[in-house]
Amino acid sequence: MGKKNKSSNNLGRSLIKDRFGATNKTRRNKDQSLLHTADVDDGYDWGRLNLQSVTEESSFQEFLSTAELVGTEFQAEKLNVTFVNPKSGIGLLSEGDKDKVKDAQDKNKQLLGIPRRPKWDVNTTAEQLQAAERDSFIEWRRRLATLQEVEGVLLTPYEKNLEFWRQLWRVVEKSDVVVQIVDSRNPLLFRCEDLETYVKEVSPHKLNLILINKADFLTQAQRQAWAEYFSSLNIRAAFFSATLAAETEESEGDECVSPNEELTEEVSESEEEEDIAEKSPSCDNDAAKSNSELFTDSDTAGVTVVKLMNSDKLLTREELVAVFKSLHTGPKVTDGVTTIGLVGYPNVGKSSTINTLLTYKKVSVSSTPGKTKHFQTLFLERDLMLCDCPGLVMPSFMFTKAEMVVNGILPIDQMRDHVPPATLVCSLIPRSELEFTYGIMLPMPSEGEDPTRPPTAEELLNAYGYNRGFMTQNGQPDNPRSSRYILKDFVKGKLLYCHAPPTHDQSQYHMFPGRTKQSRPSNLPPLGVRLLKANKISTEDLDRQFFQKVSVGVHKKGTQSSSDASDASTNAKPWKDHRNKRNKHEKLRRVYAHLDQ
Repeated sequence: MGKKNKSSNNLGRSLIKDRFGATNKTRRNKDQSLLHTADVDDGYDWGRLNLQSVTEESSFQEFLSTAELVGTEFQAEKLNVTFVNPKSGIGLLSEGDKDKVKDAQDKNKQLLGIPRRPKWDVNTTAEQLQAAERDSFIEWRRRLATLQEVEGVLLTPYEKNLEFWRQLWRVVEKSDVVVQIVDSRNPLLFRCEDLETYVKEVSPHKLNLILINKADFLTQAQRQAWAEYFSSLNIRAAFFSATLAAETEESEGDECVSPNEELTEEVSESEEEEDIAEKSPSCDNDAAKSNSELFTDSDTAGVTVVKLMNSDKLLTREELVAVFKSLHTGPKVTDGVTTIGLVGYPNVGKSSTINTLLTYKKVSVSSTPGKTKHFQTLFLERDLMLCDCPGLVMPSFMFTKAEMVVNGILPIDQMRDHVPPATLVCSLIPRSELEFTYGIMLPMPSEGEDPTRPPTAEELLNAYGYNRGFMTQNGQPDNPRSSRYILKDFVKGKLLYCHAPPTHDQSQYHMFPGRTKQSRPSNLPPLGVRLLKANKISTEDLDRQFFQKVSVGVHKKGTQSSSDASDASTNAKPWKDHRNKRNKHEKLRRVYAHLDQ
């Protein structure tokens, strides 16, 4: 061996000496020190400190840094793991977020209102009035825009056309009783409190009435709950169902009120109302007497009512007409005629209510705003006139856009994201009710998840699409198409969910009937089985798949494995079975051997 090269260790020895060996270095005085701070013995280990500049941190890094500064320690908690499905609750707010949004809504409730018509008199010209209305409307829109941007609250897509609000102002001025038609499943969403205030501002003799339409969706106990709630607020409320009343009229063939084409007319702003002669006798006087106790008070001669008691009775057509005739007893806008102004959101049944009261179709029915361009007066009787207002979407607080879709405020066919509304339907309608209504099987929550969690939108839409045959070109369920059908069923009431008054518990107000669990069909194709399976495989399925594996057997010359026998029994081409050929040769050998003998 050659001589060891000492220069090969020079680098390692230099590093060791640089770190540990240089102990006899001279240090300068404190005033003349040129040493680095890492060499200064001041109690800090400067070489171990992290002096990296940090200007941006993720939320998790910021949380850990703050916890380290305050000296917080963490411990791992075992056996307390909860699996959260990332596909559940898409587009919905948590309970904490809902509370925050609710506080912001209550804080800015006084800023939510409708535009007012400016004051005017006989000396005001048409140009001056239009300019004042335009300025007031712009200020109103600016206030609502500031409310949305600064406070961050979500409002319904309210009407932004000034001409529609001008029609509302005329209807309020011409009417003796302003009736707000609301949906019985969520009355507070379609009720505008500021409209009731504006009616009283125009004239203290005018009255307000909440007509809860589609009341056939409610039970007697639910109607009683809403009657008590509106009575506590000293607000008149009546229950009616235009669809049920129309069916009853057709079945009974009531000929008491016949349509009078001569008493129906459309009016504009410049037309003057003609004086109506004396009242004609009507056939529902008995109904008026029997329904005089629907409201135990009335504003007679400007007397303020102390307490109001509403009835939970589901009114018929004759009873509702009697209520309209006997409700207002003070001075009227038109002498001898009680004018009933009808106001409501699109899709609450306003046009259906008018057609039912007239017993024939006079107003076209549409769920889209803007179908009716101008208000029109319709004489129901010689002393009772209806004033139809165009459907208006008034500003109202909302939590998410999904609520607007499922409540019929936003059109379903124009929605861009179908997952949040479908998720909201899944959170409102129980799993058993969805399975019973559509005859489908929804996958159960996977192992580790909450067994009582609602189904996700993907689970519901996949099962519905496969059941109805709504498939895409690549063989997957057409979820957007399925969502439109389900959401329309929710709006129409096939999937029924009724909101409780603020004074009642929702779980006790609307209880779903108990449904029995349906058994899963055994003849499903592979795609159906895959769609109905949970997102994660369970331990039982894993064990079953492992122990049901078929053994391939042992290949040995001259013998046949057991797997071959099983394969032969299920062979789809028996003419290619070589064992049959071998048996045939054996038979021929025996035949020829017998002939040889």
